[in-house]
Amino acid sequence: MTTISQLSPQPLWQWFEQICAIPHPSKHEQALSLHIQTWAKAKGLVLKEDAVGNLIIKKPATAGMENRKTVVLQAHIDMVPQKNDDTVHDFVIDPIQAYVDGDWVKAQGTTLGADNGIGMASALAILGAEDIPHGPLEVLLTIDEEAGMTGAFGLQAGELEADILINTDSEQEGEIYMGCAGGVDASLTLPLEWQAPQLGQAFELKLTGLKGGHSGVNIHLGRGNANKLLARFLMGHGNLAQLANFSGGTLRNAIPREASCHLVISETHLAELTQAMDTFQGIIRDELAIADPGACLTLTPIAMPAQVLTLASQQQLIRLLHACPNGVERMSDEIDGVTETSLNLGVVSLDNQQATLLCLIRSLIDSGRSEVEGRLQALAELAGASLTLRGAYPGWKPDNSSPVMAIVRDTYQGIYHKEPTIMVIHAGLECGLFKKPYPEMDMVSIGPTIRYPHSPDEMVNITTVGQYWQLLLAVLAAIPAKH
Repeated sequence: MTTISQLSPQPLWQWFEQICAIPHPSKHEQALSLHIQTWAKAKGLVLKEDAVGNLIIKKPATAGMENRKTVVLQAHIDMVPQKNDDTVHDFVIDPIQAYVDGDWVKAQGTTLGADNGIGMASALAILGAEDIPHGPLEVLLTIDEEAGMTGAFGLQAGELEADILINTDSEQEGEIYMGCAGGVDASLTLPLEWQAPQLGQAFELKLTGLKGGHSGVNIHLGRGNANKLLARFLMGHGNLAQLANFSGGTLRNAIPREASCHLVISETHLAELTQAMDTFQGIIRDELAIADPGACLTLTPIAMPAQVLTLASQQQLIRLLHACPNGVERMSDEIDGVTETSLNLGVVSLDNQQATLLCLIRSLIDSGRSEVEGRLQALAELAGASLTLRGAYPGWKPDNSSPVMAIVRDTYQGIYHKEPTIMVIHAGLECGLFKKPYPEMDMVSIGPTIRYPHSPDEMVNITTVGQYWQLLLAVLAAIPAKH
């Protein structure tokens, strides 16, 4: 059986195998960062860890290319931790179990971390190579991209000397990205009131089987959002039971695949509830027959909870969840097939005081983001909830005259004899944040084909990794001299 490190290009895949072996979910990148630092010092490379934990590694130009413009290769260290419900895996201590399946690399029941581990592996492989021509080179590895872009926010002016930045966080071979959406985290909180449960039986009602995925890249595919679907069921049938809990999703930037609630229900209403479940499951399987056909509702007995929501609180919460916007709000008029504005109801949780709904709003334009923010504010006021916005980050405005975009485009066409697609991505690349400390830096984003990022179905195409590597090396060789 082929191992990851035997794949071509070997230097890249050998690094990716090391990356998979060292846990590095968002907020827990330190072990991988230390591994990279130890390696860079042993190689004699110039290394700095900045105040927030980003790594900046510098390598001199190869012979004869000292006069070329300086390039920074950029990737993020962290990965999204998502696993299937039946997978036993602790992302903080367990390695990713990657394996080869035909022309794809996948992981056993978890996210793979090809987003952005392949890009990081390519940068480190180039740093370690003796036979790759390049001008003065910098590598920037940022922390916490997936959970708040802490590293990109914290990057200071003066750390980088580069004229050009190549971001490696794109996910489709044959596409060159020159712009991305901005975003903001939105948190709706609803005060809750509780009471003792009435007589009855307690159950966990669970919705599983959805595909999930990246809340930017996959949001236009029409997949089911487990939080929204379970709330929709409760909107129609929640009057049959008392609600003791609701939880769904784990990340605001991943489309939730599973959601569950705890119910106390009398025996007289149990048959009606189970019949309603069967009917509803059939309805959503029909509606999502193409986009997301695997939805499954189950009812499992549990211990009686100590408290349930009052009827008023229960109705208020269900209505808020059902009314909360989700999905594509508007497609771009300027760029065919690209989502302009969206939001994802990513996480729902309850505690003794309140319910919390975590959403991620994305938009290519600030006014689109502001419109959705205003709608959530209006909804919060109507529902007796409060809205908090935090972590806003700017989009990366496209520059059609970008010299590095032209270099990548022409290089791609020279290798593959076809035009690449110039794209704007509906996801939060860090380039928009880098423009604040480095407004004159010329930026572009490329990568291999990665399917279903931010979900346990994540996979990276082996052939396109080779194509991405070939393109990246050719672009480095084509970087022009400084004026």
